[in-house]
Amino acid sequence: MSKISIIIPTFNEANNLPLLLSDLSSIQKEGEIIIVDCGSEDKTIDIANIYGVKVCISKERNRGLQLNMGAKNSKGEWLIFLHADTRLTNDWFRKINSFLNGKKDSIYYFKFKINHKKITFRVLEVLVNFRSRFFKQPYGDQGLIIHRTTYFKNNGFREIPLMEDVDFIRRLNNKNDLKQINLPIFTSSRKWERTNIFLQALKNWNLRRRWIKGESTKSLYFDYYKK
Repeated sequence: MSKISIIIPTFNEANNLPLLLSDLSSIQKEGEIIIVDCGSEDKTIDIANIYGVKVCISKERNRGLQLNMGAKNSKGEWLIFLHADTRLTNDWFRKINSFLNGKKDSIYYFKFKINHKKITFRVLEVLVNFRSRFFKQPYGDQGLIIHRTTYFKNNGFREIPLMEDVDFIRRLNNKNDLKQINLPIFTSSRKWERTNIFLQALKNWNLRRRWIKGESTKSLYFDYYKK
């Protein structure tokens, strides 16, 4: 069994994927990288093939389904779920190795950073890291590192198009198993640059509130992705 499987859901990520795959290239001997694509119309698949990563195809644009498909097709002892528009530091794998030899019940996540110098993003980083650490609510854009037995014991990600990360974290029996690694993951600022970051944060909070109250993911998906 490989030590790690890195699972990345994609849809038209040709601009971002080469950067992330370059960050991950140092782990080829330690594990595998799995791209789960849902019908990209750009060069995403070609790029994945050039880098020699495993490619799975989802017939549906559904991130929860993509993540779960990647997990089911993985061979790693540890599963690392990443978004395609994230970046990692050069020494990220060396630094997380000690965690991978530790408690298998723990679920690790990175310290949230936004890949932009704008000062208002520093405020958002503080708020997200505070929420994650003290309210035990990390989300998928912070990267999730889960031992495969823990992942499948908790029934993995539900096959829903969004809120799959919120849903998984809410279903955990022991939130104290969530541990922040003192290592940054750099998230693209693209979704925040389209609008005021505080309005976007409020919109995200409202979507989560509506989902928790039982609104269908179909209507939430439409509201989240509409221009």
